[in-house]
Parts: sequence; structure tokens; C-alpha cells
Amino acid sequence: MENKIQELTNKLLNEGVEKGKLEADKIIASAKDESAAIIADAQKKADEIIAAAKKESESLNENTKSELKMYSAQALSALKTEVANVLTDNAVNEVVKQSVAEKWGAQEDIVISTEDAEGLKAVFAKQAKALLDKSVKIEGVHGQKALFTIEPADGSYKVNFGEEEFEDYFKSFLRPQLVEMLF
Repeated sequence: MENKIQELTNKLLNEGVEKGKLEADKIIASAKDESAAIIADAQKKADEIIAAAKKESESLNENTKSELKMYSAQALSALKTEVANVLTDNAVNEVVKQSVAEKWGAQEDIVISTEDAEGLKAVFAKQAKALLDKSVKIEGVHGQKALFTIEPADGSYKVNFGEEEFEDYFKSFLRPQLVEMLF
């Protein structure tokens, strides 16, 4: 009888161990499936985050390029305007001084009419060329400190500026956030 009890105990023990092993295998398989699902979900979220960051980066890049293009156009336009203003002011001042001195000295009336337009243009062009041939120095544009010189070179004119001066001048047209990001 003791053998039968022992056999029955062993049989119960083996069945319990077998059931426990099967249950453990089920739990392990379920845990593996759950961890795979968690990893897949995390990978999906990571991919979404990377895609959103990439899209935001591309958008920021495009916006920055667009803003830089706009600001560089504004800076160039302001510089061109300042060059034109300097040349016009100097040419007009010189021509007016000469004309006034000549006419007043001769006690004549000073009259400028539209018939004299072409002659006046030629006088101003000649005066502007004379100024450029001596070189022109611009120390400020739109109230911003800048140092540019225009000098004759090989039959044309060359604009010279220092890197630091140009950088400071260009920065004055940018938004503070863009300056911080770029410089």
C-alpha cells in the first residue's frame, strides 16, 4: 500500500510539475508577446517622434532660408539706397555749389527747367563718377554703424567691407532669435 501511495504521490507530483511547467511556458510566451508588443509600440512612437522632429527641422530650415533671403535682400537694398543717397547728396551739393557761385557771381537768376534735364543728368553723372573715382566711404546705413568703401578697380568700382562690419550690419536686419541661432 505504501508503494501505491508513493506511486500516487509521485504521479500527482509529476502531474503538478508538468502542469506548472506548462503554465510557466504559457506565462513566458505571454510575457514575450507582451514585451514584443511594447517594443513595437515604443518603436512606432519613436518613429513618429523622429518623423515629427524631422518635419519640424525641415520647416525651420525652410523658414530660416526664407528669412535669410528676405533679410539679405533688405540689407542689400538698404546699402544700395545708401550708396545712391551718398552719391546723389555729394553730386547735387557740388553741382549746386558750383552753379550758385557762378550764377550769383554773374548776378543772374538761377533757373532749372525740364529742357535742361538731359544736361543736368550729364552733369550729375559726371559728378557722381568723379566722386566714385576718388572713392566713397559709407560709415552708416539706416542708422546702423557700417563701414563700406567704394573704390575704382579695373574700369569699374569695387565695394569693400570688413567681415566684422558686414556681419554686424547684416545682423541688424535679422530677428534676435535668428542672430542667436546663426551667430
